Amino acid sequence: MPRSVWKTWLRITLIFSLGIVGAISYLGWRQAVPGVSATLMPPPKFIGLKTTLILGLTATRGGLTSFEVRVIQGTQKVTATRETFPPPFPNDKAISLVVEGRTLGLREGAATLEVYATDGFWRPLRIDDRPILTYQVTLDLTPPTLDLLSATQYLGQGGGGLVVYRTKGAARTGVNIGGIFSPGFPVGSADAGTHVAMLAVPYDFPVSSPIVLVAQDEAGNSASRSVPSEIRPRKFPRDTVEIKEEFLQRKLPELLPERGSVPPDQLLEAFLTINRDKRRQAEETKRTVSAKTQPKPLWQGVFLQPKNTKVFSNFAETRSYRFRRQDVDTQVHWGYDLASVKESPVPAANRGTVVFARPLTIYGNTVILDHGLGLQTLYAHLSRIDVQEGQTVDKGAELGRTGSTGLAVGDHLHYEVLIHGISVTPLEWWDARWIRDHILKPLREANVPLIEGDALKEEPAGTPQPPRLRRSRETR
Repeated sequence: MPRSVWKTWLRITLIFSLGIVGAISYLGWRQAVPGVSATLMPPPKFIGLKTTLILGLTATRGGLTSFEVRVIQGTQKVTATRETFPPPFPNDKAISLVVEGRTLGLREGAATLEVYATDGFWRPLRIDDRPILTYQVTLDLTPPTLDLLSATQYLGQGGGGLVVYRTKGAARTGVNIGGIFSPGFPVGSADAGTHVAMLAVPYDFPVSSPIVLVAQDEAGNSASRSVPSEIRPRKFPRDTVEIKEEFLQRKLPELLPERGSVPPDQLLEAFLTINRDKRRQAEETKRTVSAKTQPKPLWQGVFLQPKNTKVFSNFAETRSYRFRRQDVDTQVHWGYDLASVKESPVPAANRGTVVFARPLTIYGNTVILDHGLGLQTLYAHLSRIDVQEGQTVDKGAELGRTGSTGLAVGDHLHYEVLIHGISVTPLEWWDARWIRDHILKPLREANVPLIEGDALKEEPAGTPQPPRLRRSRETR
């Protein structure tokens, strides 16, 4: 063969070989491109009557064209949901799914949940009927049992109460009032399923707000019962507070240390930052701290008002703040302000555990005691704190001394009662008769034994009632 012909054939063979190698490499790349990836949140362990899941899908190339969710039990394969996407195909998709267990036609027990998905990317070989996500789940189609045993009959706006109920098979239980959930705690024998829930009625909730007892199991199955308690209206005072420049100049270094010296033309802005943002932060902290509660009552009997103190600022008082002869803000004052001599001892209102003991924005030096079942008391504006977080204190134990830290004009104690982080009137918990009729009575009606050595025992007859309230114009 002539040398020129040999070179030509060699060149053709080389080009052909390179073409084949290139084609194989291209097809191999096509085949190797990852398919659709998926996530399910929360990772399912149970499928109930209606289980909500968030399915996240991501296509590497070509976009998402379809997905399907199947539930498999033995030889039965049931499509729970499927969807096909029209072009242009999305690369990422978050889909809220509701898997209705009763419509699957499967029995309760073990099953497998599988997710399938396809993309629009061409591959030489497609294997679409293969799960990209698999979970072992349990079909649970039976809601928890729920029975109302007793409840506080009359509630007041800005007040508290108690519900006793029995439930079995529930992972989360409690009372929902106007969208606010108050968790319940088991009492007595675990087999009995008896629970107690403390609840608070915010001061501004309509008297028609529904009160609903709820229970939910791990599969999301739920049961609910209406609580036939009556909410009675209350009137709350209003007041006007004058803010002086001298007061702000004295308080700003403490409450806004990051601002340094504040010029006169920025005093109002700085005050509003404290009165709005810092106040809101304090309320959020109170809600967070409320979760640090014991699942049993720690208190005993009526709550103490410090000796020789006078109430001079009221609970749920709506305050208009004036600065330089103009109304600049409106806020609600929680709790009572108690006046006494300067740096008076601050006693624990009842037995409890210290769950907060440090500065708290507008409240200054603050102590929060947990009394169990979501009931807590707050002591603010202290000049000093004499307890530590985690410490258990008895009724009357000294927590610190009164002061004027935080957004306070003069030395006094700001005192609050909170139920699951919601402020309620302290007057109820200073009243032995109220505790007997609104807390102990539902427990007796439900035949719930008193816990921790008669922790909820009644006060003896003739317990002194709290003094009449006075109003004032304190800043806090």
